[in-house]
Amino acid sequence: MLLRPGELTLEELRAIHGGAEAIDASLKPQPLVMDPRALPGILASAAVVQAAADGDAAVYGVNTGFGKLASTRISAADLATLQLNLIRSHSVGVGEPLPPAVLRLMLATKAASLARGYSGVRPVVIDTLLAVHNAGLVPYVPSQGSVGASGDLAPLSHMTLALLGEGDFLQDGRRVPAAAALREHGITPLVLSAKEGLALINGTQTSTALALHALFSFEPVLEAALVIGALTVDAARGSDGPFDPRIHALRGQPGQIDVAQHYRALLAGSAIRASHQEGDDRVQDPYCLRCQPQVVGACLDQLRHAAGVLLREANAVTDNPLVFAEDGMMISGGNFHAEPVALAADAMACAIAEVGAIAERRIAMLIDSNVSRLPPFLTANAGLNSGFMIAHVTAAALASENKSLAHPASVDSLPTSANQEDHVSMATFAARRLQPMIDNVAHILGIEWLAAAQGIEFLRPLRSSAPLEAAHALLRQACPAMPEDRYLAPDIENASRRVRSGQAGRVLRALGGPGLIGPG
Repeated sequence: MLLRPGELTLEELRAIHGGAEAIDASLKPQPLVMDPRALPGILASAAVVQAAADGDAAVYGVNTGFGKLASTRISAADLATLQLNLIRSHSVGVGEPLPPAVLRLMLATKAASLARGYSGVRPVVIDTLLAVHNAGLVPYVPSQGSVGASGDLAPLSHMTLALLGEGDFLQDGRRVPAAAALREHGITPLVLSAKEGLALINGTQTSTALALHALFSFEPVLEAALVIGALTVDAARGSDGPFDPRIHALRGQPGQIDVAQHYRALLAGSAIRASHQEGDDRVQDPYCLRCQPQVVGACLDQLRHAAGVLLREANAVTDNPLVFAEDGMMISGGNFHAEPVALAADAMACAIAEVGAIAERRIAMLIDSNVSRLPPFLTANAGLNSGFMIAHVTAAALASENKSLAHPASVDSLPTSANQEDHVSMATFAARRLQPMIDNVAHILGIEWLAAAQGIEFLRPLRSSAPLEAAHALLRQACPAMPEDRYLAPDIENASRRVRSGQAGRVLRALGGPGLIGPG
């Protein structure tokens, strides 16, 4: 793939990430090659930095200390040591390591940002980032320790330390000394020059990569939510009237319009729906059925907005100071502050939580015989059997957990660096906490899928639509019907795995059209 600085697309970022297959740590990376048109700008900005290093004036990040120590002047003889000490001292992260998919995005977006020619690094810095990426090497980067301002300092320092041959890489789940791993792949350890350490660790690439990881991980879960939600409509013998396009056109919300269209396509041709178009004394379905376009469509709009923010951020130059070679100036600013990513991640958290919340309500509706008109708890011999009673309790627990996780991280700022960095974004946590939320929603949907399929069994020999029968058959490949109580946890895991991996969502994609969140 040709890496074009400032012009990365969402499809390209998804390819670098690996999509739903990114959970496989053995996934081979998409080879990246820098667009040669970027070279003149890279060289021009590096020349400005070198001139500053050779001059007498104090220039932040070149011949001064950092943060609160910016007023400390560093001698020319110590400039290389300054950059090396910066990386060593800032590699202070804790917690579990970031997954390979996130590191692939970090390496690629950092290279693309530096290659725009406003950071003052030499081409060898970008070449080393891409060499590590293309070799499939995964720097060992602890997941905790960034507040998302002054850049993602700790995680990007750990990434950079591995490039220098001093940190570690992850290989087959084990930490391997970086020097040995680089040597094995024929990569020369990077030796930093003036400003290069600062350019590598200033920036929002970790926050952005984590948020993109969540976006790409949640898309197949969202697709599954539409398929499973439609299956629940048929299992409860709900109406397709609320999906009439005229209703949604009058409101004009694009996500709502698109989601309603998907429900119409999924339910088209259902004999179950045809069986109760007459003689059904129910006037309206519960909100969890008829308001799915309004709720999930609003979530889709938030996710699409977040995708736009993250795409811009992935293409941005976010280190400091910035180098403007056309007039030889270096200007300090604050592009490293990750507030756009934090707010986007918080919006994603609310959307993810709501997709799970309305799914939990659909499960509650299915097991309530007074509403669904199915056997109590979806079991034919209720009392002797408990059916889906406690499976719903699990779904409720997960939905409630997501409510707490959805609390906005961006409103929680703690000053750091002796009040020099007195407002921070918390973007890294805002994005990192999305993965457990996605896992929770996948499990809720797995439970709903099992419950809806069980409801369909009680309506046989009537058949649902072709797409929904395909979804039913996909589940039954691994999870048989439950005529009486059995150990259900393995079925929940099997169903949830098919949600997360994109297998359930393929039913929706088979109907045609672009991806929900973006092309792909």
